[in-house]
Amino acid sequence: MTEIDQLIQEFPPAVRDHLRSAWEKMPAAARGPLLKALRELPGDLGHWRELIRLALSHVLLVTGHKRRVAIVGPANVGKSTLYNQLVRSATDHAEVSAVPGTTRVSQAADAGLFAVVDTPGADAVGAVGDAEKELAFAAAREADFLVIVFDAIQGIKRSEQELFRELQALGHPHVVVLNKVDLVSGTQERDRVVEAAARNLGLAPEEVVPCVARDGKRVDRVLLAVAKADPEIVAALGAALPDYRMMLAWSATKKAAATAAAIALTPLPILDVFPLLLVQASLVLGIARIYGLRITFGRARELVVTFGLGFLGRTLFQELSKLGGPPGWLLSAAVASSTTAVMGRAAAVWFERGERAKPSDLRAESRALAKRMLQSLKSLGRRRPPREAVQREVEAALPDAPPNQASREGAEP
Repeated sequence: MTEIDQLIQEFPPAVRDHLRSAWEKMPAAARGPLLKALRELPGDLGHWRELIRLALSHVLLVTGHKRRVAIVGPANVGKSTLYNQLVRSATDHAEVSAVPGTTRVSQAADAGLFAVVDTPGADAVGAVGDAEKELAFAAAREADFLVIVFDAIQGIKRSEQELFRELQALGHPHVVVLNKVDLVSGTQERDRVVEAAARNLGLAPEEVVPCVARDGKRVDRVLLAVAKADPEIVAALGAALPDYRMMLAWSATKKAAATAAAIALTPLPILDVFPLLLVQASLVLGIARIYGLRITFGRARELVVTFGLGFLGRTLFQELSKLGGPPGWLLSAAVASSTTAVMGRAAAVWFERGERAKPSDLRAESRALAKRMLQSLKSLGRRRPPREAVQREVEAALPDAPPNQASREGAEP
């Protein structure tokens, strides 16, 4: 099985043939970046939202028409709940309830990479049911991609099979979602339910995405399926991946800097003692994983020592102690948090671009950040505050974006 076959295996056979044909027609030079992006897409709904936010800055996504994804399926299977997980603004959320037929009309909203359409139940009967089914199918016919949702508890009966065949006949790329699997007790029983649903639909089990739309579990698989169906979306996500990884690394760095400050609340005779080195080495190890690199903890610790921030920390402590005689805990917290923040940013740049920061640049950055951190921490008073207060202050004092990104966007580093 080729790598592209592995990446599209959850699609129905007819859709796989369509995607494979499109792949074969794609220039060889374009295949590598697309495969790389597909391999590195996140497996977490929160991370997907961050990646989508960053991808929106790329020209490819703001030119041309936005793809339309219709969520279709029987009534009361959780279509509106899934829709609410995908839309970007809470003001666009659909009304949801346990009462079948709550959604009476189709509604569309921005999901970032595409426009998503919530539809009424497509299986109702009677005059009202027929009208709602026609609305659902009208939205499905106009869509570029279908998310077909069924209920794990209701299962796939004759009516669901007929509906699925009708939707398949539209010829659109699609993914099948089996929602509410959290209501099935036990992993083995859930697997049996997914296998039975797939068998009744004429699909392989891996072509059915088990999902809990209510809390977002496995919704990332739905987003991945939509992204795979459109090479332009994948290209845009791939273009956003460097910024995405840098933002993840910076988020980890802010937390590590806050932890370092809490450790340093007790004034330390030297700042490169084991606990602080442990925090910084763990941070480097975590950032390496964000960038898909495999390094040992020992290697991460070597990198921290290579940057020489322990020695720099001692020097900064001595320098800052001359600025009006601040308490020892405040000096230690400011220096520990600032050197850790600089460590994290430097590690991310190294892993992303292969550029090792110059010692002179690290010294200048650490001094500037330590002075700003000192001023921020002074707001807590001269008496040693609780560790939680120091951690909150450190995270608030650090910018939302890493310094190189903030300056690129015109923000204050």
